[in-house]
Amino acid sequence: MNIVLKIPLESANELLDGCCRGDRLYQKQLYELFYGKMMSVCLRYAKDHEEAKDMLNEGFMKVFKNIQKYKATHSLESWIRRIMINNAIDHYRKYKKHRNQIDITEVYDYSNDETISSDLSVQEIMKLIQKLSPAYKTVFNLYVVDGYNHREIAEKLGISEGTSKSNLSKARAKLQQMIKSAQIL
Repeated sequence: MNIVLKIPLESANELLDGCCRGDRLYQKQLYELFYGKMMSVCLRYAKDHEEAKDMLNEGFMKVFKNIQKYKATHSLESWIRRIMINNAIDHYRKYKKHRNQIDITEVYDYSNDETISSDLSVQEIMKLIQKLSPAYKTVFNLYVVDGYNHREIAEKLGISEGTSKSNLSKARAKLQQMIKSAQIL
């Protein structure tokens, strides 16, 4: 298995083999190895740190349940990240599916409006993204951060493409307002 990790290949194979056998020590090592990166993925979708921890733990349970399905055609990290994103989407659908969604086919494109240059740090911007409604935050993260297109987002969230476009547009507009307000302070 070809895994891009900062550990020797023999150790990576041993780690995966141990996880496939359900060995808790190897599972713990894998969890600790990817905890930070996957927690940051979950934090992008969660309303707070506690919800992110729940999403992370649910995601790792899915990783361990399906570790035998991992194929070394892509990195283990990207495989785990995909599981975390899909878990976040499942969580969204389960708890917050219809909040703040408006289905329109023509969406005003706020991205052509005045461009905002920001002196805010990445952490400050992430905090602003966390303040978006669950619907806006989820679509924003899927589109801007994770690279999904509106068709894929619509399929994953069970919404129309128009709703996805609308939520993204409104999320951008809301973020622009929040950034302007933060710069005034």
